[in-house]
Amino acid sequence: MRNGGPAGAPPSGRRLPPADRRKALLRAAADCLVERGYAATSVREICRRAGVSPGLLTHYFPGKTALIAEVYRDVADALAGDLAAAVDAAGPDPVDRLRAFIRASFRPPTLSRDTIALWLVFWTLSLTDKAVAELHRQDYARYRDTLVRLIGDVAAARGEIQDLRLAALSLTALIDGLWLEWCLDPKAFTPEEAAGIALGWVHRPPARTSPSDPGQTKLADQSPQSKLDQRSPR
Repeated sequence: MRNGGPAGAPPSGRRLPPADRRKALLRAAADCLVERGYAATSVREICRRAGVSPGLLTHYFPGKTALIAEVYRDVADALAGDLAAAVDAAGPDPVDRLRAFIRASFRPPTLSRDTIALWLVFWTLSLTDKAVAELHRQDYARYRDTLVRLIGDVAAARGEIQDLRLAALSLTALIDGLWLEWCLDPKAFTPEEAAGIALGWVHRPPARTSPSDPGQTKLADQSPQSKLDQRSPR
């Protein structure tokens, strides 16, 4: 499992420091969720894998759901860090930065069966658990905000006007859909093909809106060509 490697009990006779014991519980919980799903993941099994007694879990987390919520936070933070690193390594060009974000979305560690299996658990829990739902809302807001900035930089460089909110939503939905389809049937297409589909979005983003449309964000004054584009539907 990513974000720390496989869980396991500490060597015989060795007592882990509290911070390491907490990390071991998070790794063990993530592994159990991937292998068994939420319903079949028990506190006892998590603690066995982490090498601690079942009663010790409540010293770190109020219960199983709180532990799973913290796994969500851990995985989401790791994903955000992986994508940010890819964007930073792409250099200053706005198009290169957006493409780097998309490519990183379809290669390890971001794209793996284990990681997507965890997301499926988190998405399902967000429908019934308020704490997980709030984490989901915060994480997706952060993710979309990142895309708004990246897409906005591209649009500004091209002298375009875009509804950034809808543009970020559409690209998020495309990436999530490809993740889900690949997780359900990884033989249907390769990660490289999925990245190619998403990269095509950069060249054909959602249709532009007029300046009077609600929710539009103006990035730069329109160029003569972009004004002509608005008068001539594509």
